[in-house]
Amino acid sequence: MSDTVRLLSTLALKGAVHGLAGQHQAAGGARIDADFAPTLALLQRLRAGEAADVVILTREGLDEVAREGRVAAESCVDLACSWVGIAVKAGAAHPDIATEAALRTALLGARSVAYSRLGASGILFAKLIERLGIASEINAKAQIIQQGFTAERLVTGEADLAVQQISELKQIGGIEVVGPIPYELQTPAVFSAGRMAATNKPAEADRLLRFLASPEVAPALRESGLEP
Repeated sequence: MSDTVRLLSTLALKGAVHGLAGQHQAAGGARIDADFAPTLALLQRLRAGEAADVVILTREGLDEVAREGRVAAESCVDLACSWVGIAVKAGAAHPDIATEAALRTALLGARSVAYSRLGASGILFAKLIERLGIASEINAKAQIIQQGFTAERLVTGEADLAVQQISELKQIGGIEVVGPIPYELQTPAVFSAGRMAATNKPAEADRLLRFLASPEVAPALRESGLEP
């Protein structure tokens, strides 16, 4: 459809994009046909030749496909940053995760911890538990998902704690975000967007990019757990 822009986006922006799609269309922009997956999965799909008009990835992932010539480097723009957080099932006690020692105790005390194998949050968490010296204990009881939302494992009762980008945790009902992993233990993920070099809708793609990077979308980003 000529009035549709195909968007491939990392899961962290799913809530924000769903909230903003109608706003973009109401302002005269094209309808957004969006598909969401972790950055690593999207990189695999793009390298396999999947077509899109605009992509939203981690900044590192976007830089990779721009260097490969798949994304127009001059179009790339940073949209938001996100912190990795921890959630529990709604009504459950909130563990203390305010310090490195408290987080370590909370993780060891959980019956099971859910985290993602492919997402930026899962990569960070895997390195973190290695650094804390508790990787074998946590992984022995972990729910490690290939992709999707880790907080779903809280709702089903398969995990006590879920680890993911706060914006991804907030996609699931019936859970409560405890808060971010201590800031000194993580680096925020920066999510960026760019126009696919092979798009046949460059004007529509650039209009969407301008919209996503504009000040008026900041409230929706914050509401979804992101920082513009």
